[in-house]
Amino acid sequence: MKVKKVPMRMCLGCQEMKPKKELIRVVRSPEGDISIDMTGKKAGRGAYICKDINCLEKAIKAKRFEKALEVKISEEIYQKLREELKNEG
Repeated sequence: MKVKKVPMRMCLGCQEMKPKKELIRVVRSPEGDISIDMTGKKAGRGAYICKDINCLEKAIKAKRFEKALEVKISEEIYQKLREELKNEG
């Protein structure tokens, strides 16, 4: 039986490669809308973050989401991410 390769993605906060399943995906749709994609299946450009509030804060401070998704991100999206992380932990 062939071993299936685990897709790896880089966390925008800690800059570490981690399995895609362990990360939260923020996606910019082709229309330019930003949303949180828990399934990892939505169409569009994705950026990944650990399920760790410190990583999120680091990524926000360095504007890494805006660089990765090539669009200005509203405070509302960051608040949703913070809520999501509180619910996870």
